[in-house]
Amino acid sequence: MKQNTNTAEQYWRRNLQIIFSYLTVWFMVSFGCGIVFVDELNQFSLFGFKLGYWFANQGSVFVFSVLTIAYAVRMNRLDNEFDVNE
Repeated sequence: MKQNTNTAEQYWRRNLQIIFSYLTVWFMVSFGCGIVFVDELNQFSLFGFKLGYWFANQGSVFVFSVLTIAYAVRMNRLDNEFDVNE
């Protein structure tokens, strides 16, 4: 029973690490690129828009979508690793 609880704690700890790492990336893209570094990024353009503007309006949503897919893939691997897959 002790080992089973330890395995559940390890699984949950790894899950939280994944969540926090993906949230950090999303925060850096949405807040950092869309607000903090917008003036530096606006020196470049992407699809005819200033890069800072693009990150503020489209980039963070795009990155969030990619992170959602990456999280699903990563959690499937973690589920298989801990043998809790569906």
